[in-house]
Amino acid sequence: MDILTLERLETLFLDCGYNKIPSNLPEFNFYSRREMQGINVLYVIDYRQGLYISKDQYAHMKEKISDFFHDRGEREIHVMTLVLCADTEKARKICESDSFCWIIDTQAYRLIIHETQTADFYGWKELLEEHLFSLMKRSGERTEAGRKWKTLWGLDESHRANQILVAVNVIVFLICTFTGELLYNNGALSVPWILQGGQYYRLFTSMFLHWNVEHLFSNMIVLYYVGTIVEREIGTLPYIALYLLSGLAGNIFSVGYEMFINLYGSSAGASGAVFGVEGALLFLVMAHRGKLESMTAGRVAFAVAFSLYCGFTSVGINNAAHVGGVLMGFTAAAVIAFCKKMGNFFKHC
Repeated sequence: MDILTLERLETLFLDCGYNKIPSNLPEFNFYSRREMQGINVLYVIDYRQGLYISKDQYAHMKEKISDFFHDRGEREIHVMTLVLCADTEKARKICESDSFCWIIDTQAYRLIIHETQTADFYGWKELLEEHLFSLMKRSGERTEAGRKWKTLWGLDESHRANQILVAVNVIVFLICTFTGELLYNNGALSVPWILQGGQYYRLFTSMFLHWNVEHLFSNMIVLYYVGTIVEREIGTLPYIALYLLSGLAGNIFSVGYEMFINLYGSSAGASGAVFGVEGALLFLVMAHRGKLESMTAGRVAFAVAFSLYCGFTSVGINNAAHVGGVLMGFTAAAVIAFCKKMGNFFKHC
């Protein structure tokens, strides 16, 4: 599947300080950044959706870009064209006479620079090649047999950790069905056992225990679909850390709330972690300017708010864990995004 989207490229451009110039044509996108020597412009043509332009039309569009900045008092204008296309021969025909035009092969995830074209454009050769390499890794190079097997079962390497977390929760529940109350008695969240008995491990073990099939199913169905998107966006190790931190934060909130109201009980479930993943998704959608894949900020915010509302209006629900989880998930996603952005900034920009 082609995961090289304009949104991913746009994020890269914006992270490196470029500003998007509004365009009425979705296949043509422009990004500019002021440098000491003048204005640098990245002119992106999405040539994948049956679009066809002649050499003259291409040259005319590029002249219009220069005129746009000339009219605003700019004198030094440098424009690099990036043509996204699976048919590289088709793309080559429109820019073969332009020294400042590169082709991005969206099938092979590679940057094509012909001999007649400039070898670099203010460091963007390395930036684009690293971006394409990371997408190629995410897409995964599979053998034909492995690809058919994973397609059959709906598996994807980009969210393997999430699948493992779901599997662990299911396996632990199956073990509980054969061991009776053993795991619940020794692993469920209990304030007296934690504070007086020193069994702090319960803050962790209770995340993988569920009271019944309905409890397990409601958590795992949300985790599977939401977690898939979040892990794909932030990466496997950050996702695992976010999941565990959200679960722990939810349990710590729960302990604090029970101490505050001086009413203690026994609780279990992955709800804190699951709400943390939902909180992370909310941040990611907002960070992507209100839309991520098929998600919008309004829809995600409504889903989180509705889930919290259902918890507060139901009996026997650990709402403190939900609140703690969603706050930690949102915060952790923000920290992860900030660290990645700063890492890219110091490395490339």
